[in-house]
Amino acid sequence: MPASKRDYYEVLGVDKNASADDIKRAYRKKAKEYHPDLHPGDKEAEEKFKEINEANEVLSDPDKRARYDQFGFEDPTQGFGGGGNPFAGGGFGGFGMDDILNSFFGGMGGMGSSARRAAGPVEGNSLRYDLKISFEEAVDGCEKSFDFYRYENCETCGGSGAKPGTQPSVCPTCKGQGQVRSSGGFMTTIRTCPTCGGTGKVVTDKCTSCGGTGRVRKRRTATVKVPAGIDDGQTIVMNGQGEPGLRGGANGDLYVTVSVRPHKLFRRDGNNLLLDFPISFTQAALGGELDIPTLHGSVKYRIPEGTQTDTEFRIKGQGVPYLRSSGKGDLLVRVRVEVPKRLTEKQRELLRQFDATTTGREYEGKKSFMDKIKDAFGG
Repeated sequence: MPASKRDYYEVLGVDKNASADDIKRAYRKKAKEYHPDLHPGDKEAEEKFKEINEANEVLSDPDKRARYDQFGFEDPTQGFGGGGNPFAGGGFGGFGMDDILNSFFGGMGGMGSSARRAAGPVEGNSLRYDLKISFEEAVDGCEKSFDFYRYENCETCGGSGAKPGTQPSVCPTCKGQGQVRSSGGFMTTIRTCPTCGGTGKVVTDKCTSCGGTGRVRKRRTATVKVPAGIDDGQTIVMNGQGEPGLRGGANGDLYVTVSVRPHKLFRRDGNNLLLDFPISFTQAALGGELDIPTLHGSVKYRIPEGTQTDTEFRIKGQGVPYLRSSGKGDLLVRVRVEVPKRLTEKQRELLRQFDATTTGREYEGKKSFMDKIKDAFGG
């Protein structure tokens, strides 16, 4: 394997037993992550994107994958020319291995499979957008509008790439067939036309708006409905909102990944909300009714006499809605007993009087601890 190339399975992050669907999902994820639109001017991301596409081109094709699994990057044709990567156009007299197989299996007298794929519909690129929302918007749901960029068919030339008033001309290499044939002895090979890429047409007088590409970068506005209960890092798929496909292919999708800003009071644990609530020494000892804040106002909650610090209370139905079912999680309130600081002399005296009247039975933890000391030291 050349030192500059990584194993295709490693590039897509799948193992060698991955199914076709696994490879497809991995490719989509990687391609979205390193798509040039998300990293303008980033050469490293551009190279990774090319590497990902090259890996997918091989692993998504059963024939190419089988040969790659058998031979890796080494050319199985040995002394017949080519050398290096058998999937990159090398092989017999400069023809790719696909072209050779097409000539034997279904390529005689008709279009080869690679030519059909090149000339057929191609799905548009999917895009990703990172959407920041507040904690409350994530819990309650919301509707958000945002701007994003995508490549669309050029309005000037209608996507043809040709200057208005002109038309793409018939490809001089393949005469509009999208494929070229070559005979050598007993074998005829068929491959996608290298001049037109299988379309059968070439642009000689380019559109000035798109430079002959047939596409221009456009700013668009989308509105997404964020469901109640969505969590940080989850993604909403907006079908068909990505870039238009080629040759009648379907539009790609727009993947909106949600980033939730933290709350000053509440934390989230699944569909439950967590709250640390400070109480005084007196409230802990005597118990009483507390005003507990929630995301939608406050509620009354009575704690019992002798409540200890870090005791957790559950308030039903004050948590986060479930995404795919009805109902909500709970609010878990953990109380923290605060020991007073900077006491007055009168307060100190009252506490001394209180302590003098205790028998020890009031402190369950202390009594248990003292009993353990007696047992440990035979007291």
